[in-house]
Amino acid sequence: MASRVGFGFDTHRLEEHIPFLLGGVRIDHGKGAAGHSDADVLIHAICDALLGAAGLRDIGTQFPDTSPEFKGIDSKVLLARTVELVLQKGYRIGNIDSTVVLQLPKISPFIPEMVSVLAPILQVAPDCVSVKAKTSEKLGFIGREEGVSAYAVVLLETK
Repeated sequence: MASRVGFGFDTHRLEEHIPFLLGGVRIDHGKGAAGHSDADVLIHAICDALLGAAGLRDIGTQFPDTSPEFKGIDSKVLLARTVELVLQKGYRIGNIDSTVVLQLPKISPFIPEMVSVLAPILQVAPDCVSVKAKTSEKLGFIGREEGVSAYAVVLLETK
């Protein structure tokens, strides 16, 4: 069985009066991530990792922010489409390891719900999806609560 590894990253600025979506879960907070879609940085990082591992370039290539079709789109839809592209290439997802870097809000209580949302879309067992949370120790744009970033690594295996 052949394996391929992909790495993904995404970052968005935080703005007031925008819903905050992370890992497909809405989290109450005074700020949300701004972007062309719903700006779910965790899902975007996972999409990039999956696309990279499958040799399908990146999320901006597959779902360009210049297309009105993707304006305000639910990132879970983008993830489902990404999974289909990966499956069409003859791969299955082995596991995903991801990290969200965010000063506030504390997201640890929401991680089990994120995993329960993401695993079915990814067509894997919940224990194959890892979501971790870190702060930037009040350093930089994340520490000043101006933005949020996410990183993801994925293992693909041939079917």
